[in-house]
Amino acid sequence: METILIVDDERNYLVVLGAFLSELGYETITADNAPDALEIVESTDLDLVLTDMKMSPMNGIELLRRIKEKNPDLPVVMMTAYGTVEKAVEAMQLGAFNFILKPFENEALRQVVEKAVGAYRLLKENRRLVDALENLYRFDNIVGKSKSMQAVFDVIRKVAHTKATVLITGESGTGKELIARAIHFNSPRRNKPFVAVSCAALSETLLESELFGHEKGAFTGAIAMKKGRFELADGGTLFLDEIGEVPAALQVKLLRVLEDMRFERVGGMRTIDVDVRLLAATNKDLKAEVEAGRFRKDLYFRLNVVHIHLPPLRERTEDVPLLAAHFAKKYAREAQRGEMTVSAEAMRFLCNHRWPGNVREFEHAIERAVLLSQGDQIRLDDLPKNLMGFSDLELPLEWDRLGSLPETLDAIEKRLIQKALALSNNVQSQAAKLLGIPRNNLHYRLKKHNLV
Repeated sequence: METILIVDDERNYLVVLGAFLSELGYETITADNAPDALEIVESTDLDLVLTDMKMSPMNGIELLRRIKEKNPDLPVVMMTAYGTVEKAVEAMQLGAFNFILKPFENEALRQVVEKAVGAYRLLKENRRLVDALENLYRFDNIVGKSKSMQAVFDVIRKVAHTKATVLITGESGTGKELIARAIHFNSPRRNKPFVAVSCAALSETLLESELFGHEKGAFTGAIAMKKGRFELADGGTLFLDEIGEVPAALQVKLLRVLEDMRFERVGGMRTIDVDVRLLAATNKDLKAEVEAGRFRKDLYFRLNVVHIHLPPLRERTEDVPLLAAHFAKKYAREAQRGEMTVSAEAMRFLCNHRWPGNVREFEHAIERAVLLSQGDQIRLDDLPKNLMGFSDLELPLEWDRLGSLPETLDAIEKRLIQKALALSNNVQSQAAKLLGIPRNNLHYRLKKHNLV
């Protein structure tokens, strides 16, 4: 139930307004002077102040000013029988939510009150969500005690409060977006948007529209104006994931926007200015891409102001027990189970496995183990079978009754491909990378083994 403070030196108004707002379901508190109202504002959790303009010894304008000094977000609606345009403008300039003249219709007052209370409710909910996100992305919530991860944390602390562009590199699944969000939510931009876009998920035309927006009729299907991610991230942070996949033609425009923070929507003529902090990530070696002529050197240097490299999980095995405990606790809580531990045998396996999918694969493995375990401990048998290596390929041929060599090699190849697909969640590009073959080669072999 929202609480409304009513301030008026005419007691009849206090009684009438209190009864009316109570009928609407609000809790009401009354004060017949501004000094008493200020004491209530300081000591009570309020959702709206509804105050008269003309009072003594302190008038409504001064009360408004003092309330805004104490709580800038608390909405204040002014009431007066002596309303003038000048007074309304002064009140609005000082931060009044609205201005209503006495005498007023109950319906008009109801609408003003509902809008004010609703706006404050939304503001508090947004603040709560931002606080939750800040808590989620605190440095101490990113698990890692290894020297390599401590070095990453050190860089984040140094750059979070700056506007510097950061390039985050590392294999798929190492947590590049998590680091980007940690930078944002530990920066002065934390209360502004964090907008993420995957550059690999869209064609060149769609990516340009996604980044910069488009005007109505700019291309077939553009039935209305659409703002791009740069506009949506204004004042906050834009995270460009898989930046290495941006087509060459679009790299030129992206470079210009990063230099000037000015652009035009697709099909538009008006130049739009934005204030955006850019973070980018890739699992590619951009320096090698530059040398191969696939990525612009000037764009690479513009992105690589600060470089953070995330090591693969296999290179920081000392973090595995911490990660296992962290994810076991997280998913046990979500499943409403008691505290979960990891058996010594399972932990040895987790530490020795190479984790080609890195932390993402590791997290999914622990989540599955928590859900399928029978007791309060994750055992080796609870871990996904596809992690167990070559012995789990389940070859269809008995080794003591081998067929021809081509037949045997085909069977092994098929099982290896199936395992790679399972490890990569059926993402063919990732499966090809795990197998060490080109994607078109994998596509040929999928057809060969009737796997598509």
